Amino acid sequence: MKDLERILIERECERLVTAYCHYVDHDEAERIAELFTEDGVWKSPEATLDGREAIRKAMAERQANVGRMSRHVCNNLLIDIVDEDHAEGVVYLTLYRHDGEKGRRFSPLGSPVVVGEYRDRFLRTEEGWRITHREAAASFLKREDDST
Repeated sequence: MKDLERILIERECERLVTAYCHYVDHDEAERIAELFTEDGVWKSPEATLDGREAIRKAMAERQANVGRMSRHVCNNLLIDIVDEDHAEGVVYLTLYRHDGEKGRRFSPLGSPVVVGEYRDRFLRTEEGWRITHREAAASFLKREDDST
């Protein structure tokens, strides 16, 4: 595989990771389902969502929580190209979240509620590159009773 092909694959996968964060943080969470294959999986320690429709439904519920303001800050993205149609990646996640009044412009700044990573598998499809599997893993987790 040529260097330019690798760069283009990395960029397409990076765009999926960035779009995910943008959609969830800007009241378009339901669109996250578009980023996954039809049989895609979204997994966390609390839940497993099997298939695009299950992902859409769960993200629609998140989108309906209009009092929640969040910012998913992702960095240190590393994409490994498996072949022309498959890639894997990991990105660090720092999540800030606050539930408050609908329509506010700002939320109080506290410590992140989660620091962890997303582990992704990507597939080239007829629709373009999509996520086939995303697993959210927490390394640091703010407890409700944690004031630090």
